[in-house]
Amino acid sequence: MKDTVIQLLEAAIAALQAEGVLPQDQAFKLNVDSARDKAHGDFATNIALVTAKAAGKPPRQLADLLIEKLPESSAVAKVEIAGPGFINFFMSDASSFDIVNTVRSAADGFGLNNSGAGESVQIEFVSANPTGPLHVGHGRGAAIGDCLARLLEANGYRVTREFYYNDAGAQIDNLALSVQARIKGISPDDDLWPKDGYRGDYIQDAANAYLEKATVTADDREVTAKGDADDLAAIKDFAVAYLRREQDLDLKAFGVKFDVYFLESSLYNEGKVEKTVEALNANGFTYEKDNALWLKTTEFGDDKDRVMRKSDGGYTYFLPDVAYHLDKWQRGFSTVINEQGADHHSTVTRVRAGLQALKAGIPEGWPDYVLHQMVLVTRSGQEVKLSKRAGSYVTLRDLIDEVGRDATRFFLAARRVDSQLTFDIDLARSQTNENPVYYIQYAHARICSVLRKLQELGVDINAADFGSDLSGLALDEEREIANQLARYPELIANAARQREPHHLTHYLRELAGLFHTYYNAHKVLIDDTAVRDSRVALYLAVKQVLVNGLDLIGVSAPEEM
Repeated sequence: MKDTVIQLLEAAIAALQAEGVLPQDQAFKLNVDSARDKAHGDFATNIALVTAKAAGKPPRQLADLLIEKLPESSAVAKVEIAGPGFINFFMSDASSFDIVNTVRSAADGFGLNNSGAGESVQIEFVSANPTGPLHVGHGRGAAIGDCLARLLEANGYRVTREFYYNDAGAQIDNLALSVQARIKGISPDDDLWPKDGYRGDYIQDAANAYLEKATVTADDREVTAKGDADDLAAIKDFAVAYLRREQDLDLKAFGVKFDVYFLESSLYNEGKVEKTVEALNANGFTYEKDNALWLKTTEFGDDKDRVMRKSDGGYTYFLPDVAYHLDKWQRGFSTVINEQGADHHSTVTRVRAGLQALKAGIPEGWPDYVLHQMVLVTRSGQEVKLSKRAGSYVTLRDLIDEVGRDATRFFLAARRVDSQLTFDIDLARSQTNENPVYYIQYAHARICSVLRKLQELGVDINAADFGSDLSGLALDEEREIANQLARYPELIANAARQREPHHLTHYLRELAGLFHTYYNAHKVLIDDTAVRDSRVALYLAVKQVLVNGLDLIGVSAPEEM
């Protein structure tokens, strides 16, 4: 319907240009939006206000001229001018309900488009240090990152999901020392416990597995423990593999898969960190001070220069990040999106500054960042802070075990990424209309129940022509549902473009709400077969959009509840 309105307006603008009312050598951008208040129609445009200056006429006068030049269309019931010159379109019932057959015909493909034209996009998300189980913040990153990847694929992009393992540096040394301490029978309460050691039960589990000379298989390696309590290097290799496997299992339970696992250690092993330093030196963006090597990040918008190599010879964390992103660029990704926690905000300017200082042809403002805020987990109104498994934080597995994968994924993706999220365990477990996951899935299950009853009555809902005649649809509620269905393709495009998956969760809840209200007010299993079949066709379209939308979030659409 929106495309129809745009085509009509384009024809009207062309007619006014031909008559000299509007300049022929000027292109005008059309903005057509769904009307917020249905009393003002189905669609509205501000084109008369935008073009009034070029025409030298008041907006309302120009709106009158545009309406006069609109071609005849059975899709439009009436057109009105509102306010200072907005043009409101009221669509006919026939055109409103055409979307039902469109949805049913497109099926799983409804809402998909090819605007991405196969462009390669890399999304890096989760990227947890292999030093412990994934916490709930990692879970939010996983939900948002995976949903965003699915949305981009729905818009025709070729997406690579990447996980960056920080498997080098002090935190890995601390992991090895922690596991070694447990191997030797030292507990976190002992004076001999490593100063920055990890205290969760998972450290004891890793130590036990090492002593048992277990073999663990991570995504790209298989390591068999030596069982030697004094071989710290062997303990480190085993502990990293053990924790990587644990994280793999967490992600599998969450329904998230990655195409690439990139190791920070490879940047050092392949000399890419050193080559990055050499390039920055050669380009004149570094200097020595206090026995440290500094990068002139202030030349690229940072508030102060940053230490790149410390006085002890070790690199600060952002230097390998620069080398890593150079590698991304060299792999051919013109669009890269990093989904990370808000605590990474300070690294954005530094990484971009380092990339510009390399003079490698990387555009300013590359890569893109999506930074999510923290998650507060509550039960019975009280914050839940600890997990026995992790020792100091709520894990992703804790939530999955408590409320299931579907609720966990939906809740973690349901808010704007830049707003703090409160994960209410009690709400996520409840089977009430207040629980958005239950509410949406129940709408799908209700439709499936009606379809089963129809089949029991001998109605062939799979027949090619079943419900194709929509003349039985005439109610305002039916029209409102149809309009909501028609919004879906545009919502998928906007959610991907704006990098905001939460719009999809809100949309699905709105659609489920419209359906439940309609279901409760109007029966579908009635004697009037024409009306019945039209309503069932509407049911089938709602069912399809619920399935399509839930799939983009990674949430199931159960047939029974």
